Amino acid sequence: MVSEELINFLRKAKKVSVLTGAGISAESGIPTFRGEDGLWKKYRAEELATPQAFAKDPVLVWEWYNWRREIIGKAKPNMGHITIAKWEKIFPSFWVITQNIDGLHRLAGSKNIIELHGNIWKVRCTREEIVMENRDVPLKEIPPKCENCGALLRPHVVWFGESLSIEDIEMAEEISNSSDVMFVVGTSSVVYPAASLPFLTKRRGGIVVEINISETTLTPYADFFFKGKAGEILPEIDSRLNG
Repeated sequence: MVSEELINFLRKAKKVSVLTGAGISAESGIPTFRGEDGLWKKYRAEELATPQAFAKDPVLVWEWYNWRREIIGKAKPNMGHITIAKWEKIFPSFWVITQNIDGLHRLAGSKNIIELHGNIWKVRCTREEIVMENRDVPLKEIPPKCENCGALLRPHVVWFGESLSIEDIEMAEEISNSSDVMFVVGTSSVVYPAASLPFLTKRRGGIVVEINISETTLTPYADFFFKGKAGEILPEIDSRLNG
């Protein structure tokens, strides 16, 4: 049940942000690629999504990413993504901060997006560090090579053991620090620094709204908690807000 209190907060809000995690993508049929979900040819995600694995066997790592791209390429944005994209046009300031690499927010129409962990549809030259879009499914060659210099290309994603972009973190923190309302959607709230962002919003007196299929470590601190799917709850909030 969407309370009148939340709707009143949203009607007054000038700056709204949404932090999203794997849960919203799972509703579009994308597995988490963690644990058993990520098992591919007996390898786990944690064994393949590392700089060491890529240095040792770039073909193997790219074969895995090719498989993932084939799965993700069939997915479509759900009503959660679509509602979030709609809100960008409604609120004076609206940002999506996502831990997902699938690009579904952009596909849904969102433009103000910070992709903390990168994007599976982008590649980066290992020599020149140039980032390019590559939507080939399947990939034309494995491993793909840079058209400019012939060096290996790598997925433009953050691997285990790598640091997030300082620029992205600083921008995400700045947005969180100024948000009147932050929605936290489909994230386990255990991966840092993303898990700390809602607390920046709370510290500045903002409201945190959590939407998840189960309770998380954030739940006791959230001002509002909705247990369920983003694709059902976000449209319900939207219909109350704009009904």
